[in-house]
Amino acid sequence: MKLWRSGVFWSALSFVSGLGNFACSSIIARNLNSIKGEFGDSTTALDYVNLLSLPLQMLNMSVIHYIAHFRSKNDEARLQGLLAGCQRFLFWATVGGTVVAMVLLEPLGRFFNFQKNLMLAVLICGMVGWWAGFGMALCQGMAWFKRIAVIGVVAVGIRILFASVMTRRFPTAEVALSATTVSLLANLILFYWWKDIFRHQAPRISPWTREFMQFIVVTGATVAGTYFFNTGDGLVSKKYFFGAALDAYNMATRFGRAIPALVLPLLIVTFTSRSGSRETAAKTDQRVLLSLYAAGLGCGAAVLIFFRGQLLKLYLGHPNDQAAQMIVPFSIAMVLIGLCQAVGMWSLADRTFKIALLYGALGLAYWTMLLLLGKTPAALLTVMPICAGVSFCVLCACWLVNRSRKTKAA
Repeated sequence: MKLWRSGVFWSALSFVSGLGNFACSSIIARNLNSIKGEFGDSTTALDYVNLLSLPLQMLNMSVIHYIAHFRSKNDEARLQGLLAGCQRFLFWATVGGTVVAMVLLEPLGRFFNFQKNLMLAVLICGMVGWWAGFGMALCQGMAWFKRIAVIGVVAVGIRILFASVMTRRFPTAEVALSATTVSLLANLILFYWWKDIFRHQAPRISPWTREFMQFIVVTGATVAGTYFFNTGDGLVSKKYFFGAALDAYNMATRFGRAIPALVLPLLIVTFTSRSGSRETAAKTDQRVLLSLYAAGLGCGAAVLIFFRGQLLKLYLGHPNDQAAQMIVPFSIAMVLIGLCQAVGMWSLADRTFKIALLYGALGLAYWTMLLLLGKTPAALLTVMPICAGVSFCVLCACWLVNRSRKTKAA
Protein backbone atom coordinates (compact mmCIF):
# COMPACT_ATOMS: atom_id res chain seq x y z
CA MET A 1 0.00 0.00 0.00
CA LYS A 2 2.85 2.38 0.83
CA LEU A 3 4.39 1.74 -2.59
CA TRP A 4 1.06 2.42 -4.29
CA ARG A 5 0.43 5.62 -2.33
CA SER A 6 3.95 6.92 -2.99
CA GLY A 7 3.80 6.17 -6.70
CA VAL A 8 0.34 7.65 -7.23
CA PHE A 9 1.02 10.73 -5.07
CA TRP A 10 4.31 11.49 -6.82
CA SER A 11 2.76 10.92 -10.24
CA ALA A 12 -0.14 13.24 -9.42
CA LEU A 13 2.11 16.05 -8.22
CA SER A 14 4.46 15.42 -11.14
CA PHE A 15 1.50 16.02 -13.42
CA VAL A 16 0.94 19.35 -11.65
CA SER A 17 4.66 20.12 -12.00
CA GLY A 18 4.47 19.15 -15.66
CA LEU A 19 1.65 21.62 -16.24
CA GLY A 20 3.73 24.25 -14.45
CA ASN A 21 6.75 23.53 -16.63
CA PHE A 22 4.50 23.66 -19.67
CA ALA A 23 3.29 27.11 -18.59
CA CYS A 24 6.87 28.24 -17.92
CA SER A 25 8.05 26.98 -21.29
CA SER A 26 5.13 28.79 -22.93
CA ILE A 27 6.14 32.04 -21.23
CA ILE A 28 9.73 31.61 -22.39
CA ALA A 29 8.66 30.74 -25.94
CA ARG A 30 6.46 33.83 -26.20
CA ASN A 31 9.06 36.18 -24.72
CA LEU A 32 11.84 34.79 -26.92
CA ASN A 33 9.72 34.37 -30.05
CA SER A 34 10.76 37.70 -31.54
CA ILE A 35 14.38 36.52 -31.83
CA LYS A 36 14.68 33.48 -34.09
CA GLY A 37 16.69 30.63 -32.63
CA GLU A 38 16.80 31.87 -29.01
CA PHE A 39 14.08 29.49 -27.80
CA GLY A 40 15.76 26.57 -29.56
CA ASP A 41 19.10 27.53 -28.02
CA SER A 42 17.62 27.65 -24.51
CA THR A 43 16.01 24.23 -24.90
CA THR A 44 19.04 22.48 -26.37
CA ALA A 45 21.23 24.10 -23.70
CA LEU A 46 19.34 22.01 -21.12
CA ASP A 47 20.26 18.89 -23.11
CA TYR A 48 23.89 20.00 -22.94
CA VAL A 49 23.59 20.46 -19.15
CA ASN A 50 22.39 16.86 -18.91
CA LEU A 51 25.35 15.73 -21.02
CA LEU A 52 27.83 17.34 -18.62
CA SER A 53 25.97 15.80 -15.67
CA LEU A 54 26.15 12.21 -16.96
CA PRO A 55 29.04 11.05 -14.71
CA LEU A 56 27.28 12.15 -11.53
CA GLN A 57 23.95 10.78 -12.74
CA MET A 58 25.68 7.40 -13.00
CA LEU A 59 26.83 7.63 -9.38
CA ASN A 60 23.42 8.84 -8.21
CA MET A 61 21.60 5.88 -9.77
CA SER A 62 24.00 3.49 -8.02
CA VAL A 63 23.45 5.33 -4.73
CA ILE A 64 19.67 5.01 -5.08
CA HIS A 65 19.95 1.28 -5.72
CA TYR A 66 22.26 0.55 -2.80
CA ILE A 67 20.47 2.78 -0.29
CA ALA A 68 17.26 0.89 -1.04
CA HIS A 69 19.16 -2.43 -0.96
CA PHE A 70 20.86 -1.79 2.41
CA ARG A 71 17.69 -0.35 3.99
CA SER A 72 15.68 -3.41 3.00
CA LYS A 73 18.26 -5.58 4.82
CA ASN A 74 18.53 -3.21 7.82
CA ASP A 75 22.27 -3.01 7.15
CA GLU A 76 22.87 0.35 8.85
CA ALA A 77 26.67 0.06 8.90
CA ARG A 78 26.98 -0.39 5.14
CA LEU A 79 24.30 2.25 4.53
CA GLN A 80 26.19 4.86 6.56
CA GLY A 81 29.47 3.83 4.94
CA LEU A 82 27.88 4.33 1.51
CA LEU A 83 26.50 7.75 2.42
CA ALA A 84 29.75 9.00 3.95
CA GLY A 85 31.84 7.71 1.05
CA CYS A 86 29.54 9.22 -1.57
CA GLN A 87 29.48 12.54 0.25
CA ARG A 88 33.26 12.84 -0.08
CA PHE A 89 33.24 11.45 -3.60
CA LEU A 90 30.64 14.00 -4.71
CA PHE A 91 32.75 16.88 -3.44
CA TRP A 92 35.84 15.82 -5.39
CA ALA A 93 33.76 14.76 -8.40
CA THR A 94 32.18 18.23 -8.45
CA VAL A 95 35.59 19.88 -8.35
CA GLY A 96 36.98 17.57 -11.03
CA GLY A 97 33.84 17.81 -13.12
CA THR A 98 34.01 21.59 -13.06
CA VAL A 99 37.61 21.53 -14.30
CA VAL A 100 36.80 19.01 -17.06
CA ALA A 101 33.68 20.95 -18.07
CA MET A 102 35.69 24.18 -18.34
CA VAL A 103 38.25 22.44 -20.55
CA LEU A 104 35.61 20.88 -22.82
CA LEU A 105 33.36 23.92 -22.81
CA GLU A 106 34.76 25.64 -25.88
CA PRO A 107 35.44 22.65 -28.20
CA LEU A 108 32.09 21.00 -27.51
CA GLY A 109 30.32 24.36 -27.69
CA ARG A 110 31.91 24.99 -31.08
CA PHE A 111 30.93 21.50 -32.32
CA PHE A 112 27.27 21.98 -31.32
CA ASN A 113 27.18 25.69 -32.29
CA PHE A 114 26.74 27.16 -28.79
CA GLN A 115 27.79 30.74 -27.97
CA LYS A 116 30.29 31.41 -25.16
CA ASN A 117 27.80 33.27 -22.94
CA LEU A 118 25.37 30.38 -23.17
CA MET A 119 28.15 27.93 -22.36
CA LEU A 120 28.90 29.83 -19.15
CA ALA A 121 25.21 29.63 -18.20
CA VAL A 122 25.34 25.87 -18.95
CA LEU A 123 28.33 25.41 -16.63
CA ILE A 124 26.64 27.24 -13.73
CA CYS A 125 23.40 25.30 -14.22
CA GLY A 126 25.35 22.04 -14.35
CA MET A 127 27.19 22.72 -11.09
CA VAL A 128 23.97 23.56 -9.23
CA GLY A 129 22.32 20.51 -10.78
CA TRP A 130 25.09 18.18 -9.56
CA TRP A 131 24.40 19.00 -5.91
CA ALA A 132 20.65 19.03 -6.42
CA GLY A 133 20.85 15.62 -8.10
CA PHE A 134 22.81 14.19 -5.18
CA GLY A 135 20.14 15.35 -2.73
CA MET A 136 17.43 13.86 -4.93
CA ALA A 137 19.30 10.55 -5.11
CA LEU A 138 19.50 10.34 -1.32
CA CYS A 139 15.78 10.98 -0.96
CA GLN A 140 14.83 8.53 -3.70
CA GLY A 141 16.94 5.83 -2.08
CA MET A 142 15.24 6.56 1.27
CA ALA A 143 11.84 6.32 -0.53
CA TRP A 144 10.90 9.90 0.43
CA PHE A 145 8.82 10.31 -2.70
CA LYS A 146 6.22 12.64 -1.17
CA ARG A 147 8.89 15.12 -0.08
CA ILE A 148 10.45 15.03 -3.55
CA ALA A 149 7.05 15.63 -5.14
CA VAL A 150 6.26 18.66 -2.98
CA ILE A 151 9.71 20.19 -3.57
CA GLY A 152 9.22 19.64 -7.30
CA VAL A 153 6.06 21.75 -7.23
CA VAL A 154 7.88 24.50 -5.27
CA ALA A 155 10.73 24.47 -7.81
CA VAL A 156 8.30 24.87 -10.70
CA GLY A 157 6.71 27.87 -8.98
CA ILE A 158 10.13 29.50 -8.61
CA ARG A 159 10.95 28.78 -12.25
CA ILE A 160 7.70 30.32 -13.51
CA LEU A 161 8.17 33.47 -11.41
CA PHE A 162 11.78 33.97 -12.51
CA ALA A 163 11.09 33.24 -16.18
CA SER A 164 8.03 35.48 -16.43
CA VAL A 165 9.88 38.47 -14.96
CA MET A 166 13.41 38.08 -16.32
CA THR A 167 12.84 36.79 -19.87
CA ARG A 168 10.45 39.66 -20.49
CA ARG A 169 13.20 42.15 -19.65
CA PHE A 170 16.08 40.11 -21.08
CA PRO A 171 14.77 37.82 -23.87
CA THR A 172 17.88 35.67 -24.29
CA ALA A 173 18.62 31.95 -24.10
CA GLU A 174 21.04 32.53 -21.20
CA VAL A 175 18.35 34.12 -19.02
CA ALA A 176 15.86 31.40 -19.95
CA LEU A 177 18.35 28.73 -18.85
CA SER A 178 18.99 30.66 -15.63
CA ALA A 179 15.34 30.10 -14.70
CA THR A 180 16.13 26.38 -14.43
CA THR A 181 19.29 27.12 -12.43
CA VAL A 182 17.38 29.22 -9.89
CA SER A 183 14.59 26.65 -9.59
CA LEU A 184 17.14 23.92 -8.78
CA LEU A 185 18.03 25.84 -5.62
CA ALA A 186 14.68 24.66 -4.20
CA ASN A 187 16.32 21.27 -3.75
CA LEU A 188 18.41 22.77 -0.95
CA ILE A 189 15.34 22.12 1.19
CA LEU A 190 16.32 18.45 1.08
CA PHE A 191 19.31 19.15 3.30
CA TYR A 192 16.86 20.02 6.09
CA TRP A 193 16.55 16.25 6.61
CA TRP A 194 20.33 15.76 6.50
CA LYS A 195 20.47 14.33 10.06
CA ASP A 196 17.73 11.83 9.21
CA ILE A 197 20.02 10.37 6.54
CA PHE A 198 23.51 10.71 8.03
CA ARG A 199 24.00 9.25 11.50
CA HIS A 200 27.57 10.21 12.32
CA GLN A 201 27.77 8.03 15.46
CA ALA A 202 26.68 4.88 13.67
CA PRO A 203 29.31 2.26 12.70
CA ARG A 204 30.36 2.31 9.07
CA ILE A 205 31.55 -0.27 6.58
CA SER A 206 33.09 0.93 3.33
CA PRO A 207 30.84 0.25 0.31
CA TRP A 208 33.70 0.40 -2.20
CA THR A 209 33.71 -3.30 -2.94
CA ARG A 210 34.26 -5.00 -6.28
CA GLU A 211 30.49 -5.60 -6.54
CA PHE A 212 29.74 -1.90 -5.97
CA MET A 213 32.28 -0.79 -8.58
CA GLN A 214 30.88 -3.29 -11.08
CA PHE A 215 27.39 -1.93 -10.47
CA ILE A 216 28.61 1.66 -11.05
CA VAL A 217 30.04 0.63 -14.44
CA VAL A 218 26.78 -1.03 -15.51
CA THR A 219 24.81 1.93 -14.17
CA GLY A 220 27.02 4.21 -16.26
CA ALA A 221 25.99 2.36 -19.41
CA THR A 222 22.31 2.51 -18.43
CA VAL A 223 22.33 6.22 -17.59
CA ALA A 224 24.25 7.05 -20.77
CA GLY A 225 21.77 5.00 -22.80
CA THR A 226 18.87 6.87 -21.20
CA TYR A 227 20.45 10.20 -22.06
CA PHE A 228 21.11 9.26 -25.68
CA PHE A 229 17.59 7.89 -26.11
CA ASN A 230 15.71 10.70 -24.37
CA THR A 231 17.62 13.89 -25.15
CA GLY A 232 20.43 13.09 -27.58
CA ASP A 233 18.33 14.33 -30.50
CA GLY A 234 18.41 17.84 -28.98
CA LEU A 235 22.15 18.14 -29.56
CA VAL A 236 21.72 16.81 -33.09
CA SER A 237 19.13 19.49 -33.80
CA LYS A 238 21.43 22.18 -32.39
CA LYS A 239 24.23 21.06 -34.70
CA TYR A 240 22.21 20.97 -37.91
CA PHE A 241 19.15 23.23 -37.52
CA PHE A 242 18.99 27.02 -37.32
CA GLY A 243 16.48 29.81 -36.77
CA ALA A 244 12.79 28.99 -37.23
CA ALA A 245 13.46 25.29 -37.92
CA LEU A 246 15.34 24.93 -34.62
CA ASP A 247 12.57 26.73 -32.73
CA ALA A 248 9.80 24.62 -34.31
CA TYR A 249 11.65 21.37 -33.60
CA ASN A 250 12.22 22.28 -29.96
CA MET A 251 8.59 23.28 -29.52
CA ALA A 252 7.67 19.78 -30.68
CA THR A 253 10.20 18.25 -28.29
CA ARG A 254 8.75 20.16 -25.33
CA PHE A 255 5.49 18.31 -25.88
CA GLY A 256 6.91 14.95 -26.94
CA ARG A 257 9.32 14.59 -24.04
CA ALA A 258 6.50 15.31 -21.63
CA ILE A 259 5.04 11.88 -22.47
CA PRO A 260 7.69 9.78 -20.64
CA ALA A 261 8.45 12.57 -18.14
CA LEU A 262 4.92 12.64 -16.68
CA VAL A 263 4.90 8.89 -15.94
CA LEU A 264 8.59 8.66 -14.99
CA PRO A 265 7.78 8.73 -11.22
CA LEU A 266 6.04 5.36 -11.60
CA LEU A 267 9.22 3.95 -13.12
CA ILE A 268 11.47 5.45 -10.43
CA VAL A 269 9.28 4.09 -7.63
CA THR A 270 9.41 0.69 -9.34
CA PHE A 271 13.20 0.90 -9.64
CA THR A 272 13.61 1.77 -5.94
CA SER A 273 11.20 -0.97 -4.88
CA ARG A 274 12.84 -3.59 -7.11
CA SER A 275 16.27 -2.62 -5.81
CA GLY A 276 15.15 -3.34 -2.25
CA SER A 277 12.74 -6.26 -2.58
CA ARG A 278 12.06 -9.16 -4.93
CA GLU A 279 9.37 -10.86 -2.86
CA THR A 280 6.20 -12.06 -4.58
CA ALA A 281 3.93 -9.38 -3.08
CA ALA A 282 6.33 -6.57 -3.99
CA LYS A 283 6.86 -8.03 -7.46
CA THR A 284 3.10 -7.90 -8.11
CA ASP A 285 2.97 -4.21 -7.19
CA GLN A 286 6.03 -3.53 -9.32
CA ARG A 287 4.44 -5.14 -12.37
CA VAL A 288 1.22 -3.19 -11.85
CA LEU A 289 3.20 0.06 -11.69
CA LEU A 290 5.01 -0.89 -14.90
CA SER A 291 1.64 -1.59 -16.56
CA LEU A 292 0.39 1.82 -15.49
CA TYR A 293 3.59 3.34 -16.84
CA ALA A 294 3.11 1.72 -20.25
CA ALA A 295 -0.58 2.70 -20.34
CA GLY A 296 0.38 6.27 -19.44
CA LEU A 297 2.83 6.41 -22.35
CA GLY A 298 0.17 5.28 -24.79
CA CYS A 299 -2.56 7.60 -23.46
CA GLY A 300 -0.20 10.57 -23.33
CA ALA A 301 0.87 10.07 -26.95
CA ALA A 302 -2.73 9.68 -28.13
CA VAL A 303 -3.87 12.89 -26.41
CA LEU A 304 -0.87 14.81 -27.71
CA ILE A 305 -1.28 13.63 -31.30
CA PHE A 306 -5.03 14.33 -31.48
CA PHE A 307 -4.90 17.72 -29.77
CA ARG A 308 -1.49 18.93 -30.94
CA GLY A 309 -2.87 21.89 -32.88
CA GLN A 310 -4.89 23.22 -29.96
CA LEU A 311 -2.05 22.66 -27.51
CA LEU A 312 0.44 24.52 -29.68
CA LYS A 313 -1.98 27.40 -30.10
CA LEU A 314 -2.39 27.54 -26.32
CA TYR A 315 1.37 27.29 -25.91
CA LEU A 316 2.37 30.01 -28.36
CA GLY A 317 -0.77 32.09 -28.64
CA HIS A 318 -0.91 31.30 -32.37
CA PRO A 319 -0.81 28.16 -34.58
CA ASN A 320 2.45 26.60 -35.73
CA ASP A 321 1.82 24.01 -38.44
CA GLN A 322 5.50 23.12 -38.78
CA ALA A 323 5.80 22.13 -35.11
CA ALA A 324 2.40 20.36 -35.20
CA GLN A 325 3.57 18.07 -38.01
CA MET A 326 6.74 17.23 -36.09
CA ILE A 327 4.84 16.18 -32.95
CA VAL A 328 3.38 13.01 -34.52
CA PRO A 329 6.60 11.08 -35.33
CA PHE A 330 8.31 12.52 -32.25
CA SER A 331 5.53 11.24 -29.97
CA ILE A 332 5.72 7.76 -31.48
CA ALA A 333 9.47 7.72 -30.92
CA MET A 334 9.04 8.85 -27.29
CA VAL A 335 6.61 6.01 -26.52
CA LEU A 336 9.05 3.44 -27.88
CA ILE A 337 11.94 5.08 -26.03
CA GLY A 338 9.89 5.11 -22.82
CA LEU A 339 9.31 1.36 -23.17
CA CYS A 340 13.02 0.80 -23.76
CA GLN A 341 13.79 2.78 -20.61
CA ALA A 342 11.43 0.59 -18.58
CA VAL A 343 13.26 -2.56 -19.70
CA GLY A 344 16.64 -0.95 -19.02
CA MET A 345 15.83 0.29 -15.52
CA TRP A 346 14.08 -2.95 -14.52
CA SER A 347 17.13 -4.91 -15.69
CA LEU A 348 19.47 -2.67 -13.70
CA ALA A 349 17.42 -2.94 -10.51
CA ASP A 350 17.12 -6.71 -11.06
CA ARG A 351 20.90 -6.91 -11.66
CA THR A 352 20.45 -8.41 -15.11
CA PHE A 353 23.63 -6.71 -16.20
CA LYS A 354 23.83 -8.05 -19.75
CA ILE A 355 20.48 -6.47 -20.66
CA ALA A 356 21.36 -3.22 -18.89
CA LEU A 357 24.63 -3.01 -20.85
CA LEU A 358 22.79 -3.80 -24.07
CA TYR A 359 20.36 -0.95 -23.31
CA GLY A 360 23.31 1.44 -22.99
CA ALA A 361 24.88 0.20 -26.22
CA LEU A 362 21.58 0.58 -28.09
CA GLY A 363 21.22 4.13 -26.78
CA LEU A 364 24.65 5.03 -28.15
CA ALA A 365 23.88 3.35 -31.48
CA TYR A 366 20.56 5.20 -31.66
CA TRP A 367 22.22 8.58 -31.11
CA THR A 368 24.97 7.78 -33.61
CA MET A 369 22.37 7.07 -36.29
CA LEU A 370 20.62 10.36 -35.53
CA LEU A 371 23.91 12.25 -35.76
CA LEU A 372 24.81 10.62 -39.08
CA LEU A 373 21.41 10.74 -40.78
CA GLY A 374 19.32 13.44 -39.08
CA LYS A 375 20.68 16.50 -40.86
CA THR A 376 17.23 17.95 -41.58
CA PRO A 377 14.07 17.96 -39.40
CA ALA A 378 12.33 15.60 -41.84
CA ALA A 379 15.26 13.17 -41.89
CA LEU A 380 15.69 13.25 -38.10
CA LEU A 381 12.00 12.62 -37.45
CA THR A 382 12.01 9.73 -39.92
CA VAL A 383 15.03 8.07 -38.36
CA MET A 384 13.94 8.49 -34.71
CA PRO A 385 10.84 6.19 -34.59
CA ILE A 386 12.48 3.60 -36.83
CA CYS A 387 15.63 3.33 -34.71
CA ALA A 388 13.63 3.46 -31.48
CA GLY A 389 11.39 0.64 -32.71
CA VAL A 390 14.35 -1.51 -33.73
CA SER A 391 16.02 -0.87 -30.36
CA PHE A 392 12.89 -1.90 -28.46
CA CYS A 393 12.50 -5.11 -30.47
CA VAL A 394 16.15 -6.08 -29.96
CA LEU A 395 15.99 -5.27 -26.25
CA CYS A 396 12.78 -7.25 -25.68
CA ALA A 397 14.02 -10.24 -27.68
CA CYS A 398 17.26 -10.40 -25.69
CA TRP A 399 15.41 -9.93 -22.40
CA LEU A 400 13.03 -12.81 -23.21
CA VAL A 401 15.91 -15.08 -24.25
CA ASN A 402 17.80 -14.29 -21.05
CA ARG A 403 14.69 -14.90 -18.93
CA SER A 404 14.09 -18.23 -20.69
CA ARG A 405 17.65 -19.33 -19.92
CA LYS A 406 17.25 -18.41 -16.25
CA THR A 407 14.01 -20.39 -16.04
CA LYS A 408 15.61 -23.49 -17.58
CA ALA A 409 18.64 -23.20 -15.29
CA ALA A 410 16.36 -23.01 -12.24
